[in-house]
Amino acid sequence: MPHTVRFLRHPLSLTVAALMSSTALAQPTQPLDTVQVVADSLNNSDSVVEADTLERYQAEDLGEIFDQAPQVNVGGSLGIAQKLYVRGVEDPLLNVTIDGASQSGSLFHHTGRIGVDPALLKRVEVSAGAGRATDGPGALGGSVRFVTKDPDDLLRDGERLGGLISAGVGSNPESYRVSTTLFGRFNDQWSAMGTLVERDQQRYEDGNGNEQAGTEANQQLGQLKLLGDFGAQRFTLSHELRQDEGERAQRPQWVISGFNPLYSLDAERQTSTLNYGLRPQGQTWLDLDATLYHTTADVEQNVADRWGRYLGESETTGVSIANTSRVGNHQVTYGLDYRDDEVTAGYAEDPTQERESGEIAGVFIQDDQHLTETLRVGVGARYDRYRLTDNSGLSYREDDVSPNIDAEWSVTDSVTLSAGHARAFRGPKAHDAFKLEGAANSPDLRGEQARNSEVAARFEQGPWQLSAELYRSTIDDVIADPLGRPTVYQNVGDLESDGYVLSVGYQWEALSAGLSFHHNDIELNGQPLTVYEYNGIGNTIGDTWAAHVDYQVNSDWQIGWRGQFVEGISDLETSVGSISKPGYGVHDAYVRWLPTSSEDLALTLTVNNLLDKQYLDHASNADFEHIPGYEGIVGLAEPGRDVRLGVNYRF
Repeated sequence: MPHTVRFLRHPLSLTVAALMSSTALAQPTQPLDTVQVVADSLNNSDSVVEADTLERYQAEDLGEIFDQAPQVNVGGSLGIAQKLYVRGVEDPLLNVTIDGASQSGSLFHHTGRIGVDPALLKRVEVSAGAGRATDGPGALGGSVRFVTKDPDDLLRDGERLGGLISAGVGSNPESYRVSTTLFGRFNDQWSAMGTLVERDQQRYEDGNGNEQAGTEANQQLGQLKLLGDFGAQRFTLSHELRQDEGERAQRPQWVISGFNPLYSLDAERQTSTLNYGLRPQGQTWLDLDATLYHTTADVEQNVADRWGRYLGESETTGVSIANTSRVGNHQVTYGLDYRDDEVTAGYAEDPTQERESGEIAGVFIQDDQHLTETLRVGVGARYDRYRLTDNSGLSYREDDVSPNIDAEWSVTDSVTLSAGHARAFRGPKAHDAFKLEGAANSPDLRGEQARNSEVAARFEQGPWQLSAELYRSTIDDVIADPLGRPTVYQNVGDLESDGYVLSVGYQWEALSAGLSFHHNDIELNGQPLTVYEYNGIGNTIGDTWAAHVDYQVNSDWQIGWRGQFVEGISDLETSVGSISKPGYGVHDAYVRWLPTSSEDLALTLTVNNLLDKQYLDHASNADFEHIPGYEGIVGLAEPGRDVRLGVNYRF
């Protein structure tokens, strides 16, 4: 797979490298199929990590994509309820894209808003904290970019037609998954691929053997992608349809209870994307990327014994254009982006009765200059203009500039130091579809301002990789709707997220091992964050250790183990009482076998939660049930031991 040299944040890259690196050095004849995990933002260095972790552990949802990235957490044991946190900041405060298409809509505050199938992914790029101007508009807590595979990633040299069938079964929940991908090349310029995925699961049992009601699901996915490669020009046209159906709790992020019964809840997302690249040979001033996209996402809940069917939908249309020019020792990226958002909601008789719409227009420039062979300085800024017309007819107009600066110094061939500061602005935007009815915006609502400062060090020599990073992030004038009635979105105060990351990795021949540690303190107006009180803003997560060991026994056999260990939090003060978050340690293991000594046929046995641990993930809704009046306010415990058997066949 070709590597693209880009400026990349190294601390998270090295953390992921230490924890997810494949053992390609032990397989010089044919490397494993991989998913790239890239960390990119304020502190920069060229660092790309290739990992086959998603295949080895047979990842099936958002949470399993990030299991070994300690700065990234996913809460909600049920796929439709999963929410993503970067350094404790929830994904509505992040800029999330799939193949450049913004995933900006928020439908139901008790469900997640990001749906992606790990089987489609080529790489994931994570930018933690406000960072570079190229991270996109409103990236207060950073950005997450999902990039899916192209036909060229699957077609071998000289191959015209091929296919990949993947099937698997799991024990907890009892589940099956079937995925079929066909790919082909029409001629030297045009190729295409199509993927169909179906996954069905029953209720799962937690570590204590208790069946968790409302965890059944049927998921279907289809993707078509057409690629035209003309050397200097490259076109990619894709369409993806993703559906998730099942009976879930009325509020899926909480357990079933008397006030939270089972109802039908279905979600769907469709995304169409056109990507265009122009890179004429020998032209240092022209390196153009453009993306045009349209995304619709909807959720439908049937509260049959009360008001019946209620629907929410978000529709996003956008374009982004960026060009990179290389002049002397400067690499300058500049461009513009535009996005139009509309959120609607209503009962089945009039599903668009409630409506909010907004638009964002921005321009940006980012310059990286090599002052010497060992010193690079980056300076950039973006200007964004926000427009919002809310459900009550109120209009909001906000705009501001978001600058950034960073520097990286290669002290020696082994030691690199870096530091940076960035700001990000986000104006008022369309809110949760299911809250449009009965919710209002404060007339004095103003935009949010983020600041992020970081210092980091990296050491690489021989088989060893070590890194350390210290960060401090703030978001002023956070927009949210406080607990209680009436529901009014307002500027609720200032958020602070402070922490540090340490990691060490070792890779020698057939052995790869890594260990990392992340500490984070996140508060709003001095109050620790919890999902229940600060839904859509952030969450407090205990100190997190992540470790892995992978060993390539020979060309046909690979084994590995990974562990995640989260330290407990006692007496966490909330506005309704004190809670605790017990710590836990979870172990996973896998064995991978190539029975024909070829990647064309692979069998994988994976055991997740090997010791059948009973635990509630810190990124899920904490347990408030001991507080009078808050019975039933608790997230779902994670599944107990899950044995998965998968087979991949390429033809």
